[in-house]
Amino acid sequence: MTSAANDLEPTADWPASDLSTPRGPSGDGPPSSLAPRDRVVLTGLRARGRHGVYDFEREQGQDFVVDVVLSLDLAPASTTDDLRGTVDYGVLAEAVVADVEGEPLNLIEALAERVARTCLRQPGVDEVEVTVHKPQAPISVAFADVAVTLRRSRA
Repeated sequence: MTSAANDLEPTADWPASDLSTPRGPSGDGPPSSLAPRDRVVLTGLRARGRHGVYDFEREQGQDFVVDVVLSLDLAPASTTDDLRGTVDYGVLAEAVVADVEGEPLNLIEALAERVARTCLRQPGVDEVEVTVHKPQAPISVAFADVAVTLRRSRA
């Protein structure tokens, strides 16, 4: 039988201050690094860039689509209803678009790294997952999408 965290009573082994700490998947034992984190998600940010290894990609440019998942503690924002306790996703979206529209790179892997660094500069962001889609990649067969996803955290 399992109990909700609100139903637990403090004991000498498990003080009250420890009852709200995220636990392992079964709800018992020490805190887990796999405990869910709060997230801010931006999906489908579109911008035109000149990234690629071929000259025509740099000359003509093409559309790129970026998805960003930020991991951070949203308690300051959710309990105070104050924008200063979270990431201003409008400002971040503009920065991501500027990254895509910026200096050309050969690989979408390098573009994803650029975007990840921009995201990690945001106050409070602990980890980011960035996916860069290149829907017009120069591939000779029919395809729906080409994408690269990477995860980075603060060092």
